[in-house]
Amino acid sequence: MIVAHKVQSKKHYEDALSVRRTVFIEEQAVPPDLEVDEFEDSAVHFVAYDELRPIGAGRFRLLPDAIAKVERICVLPDYRGKHIGNSLMDEIEKEAKLQGCRQLKLNSQTSAIPFYEKRHYTISSPEFMDAGIPHKTMIKEID
Repeated sequence: MIVAHKVQSKKHYEDALSVRRTVFIEEQAVPPDLEVDEFEDSAVHFVAYDELRPIGAGRFRLLPDAIAKVERICVLPDYRGKHIGNSLMDEIEKEAKLQGCRQLKLNSQTSAIPFYEKRHYTISSPEFMDAGIPHKTMIKEID
């Protein structure tokens, strides 16, 4: 059974980091110092499991004006297209709302824009490069 939830322990955080390392550092060649950054301790982290295997991860940070900055959403290659990203985003959006956020903001890789558009995010910036990968900022209002 596949389950996504908020990280509550050091082990779950390490599991989330292992997925992020696989996807961003190994697969996409993001430099390690850009992937694991100064916001690790202040972010709210999430991890998805298939039984005991960590297969997806993400996080958000609280910004001023009740904005949650969603970051590091990733799913292992063998699990893509199986709604793991949606499970992670459901949990992230639910927790952001519980913490009083009114807007979600993220920088989507351009290849992932259709995924976020299906979740009612809208593009709010021109394309820009981040870690050598094209991105656009997207936002979603929540109530």
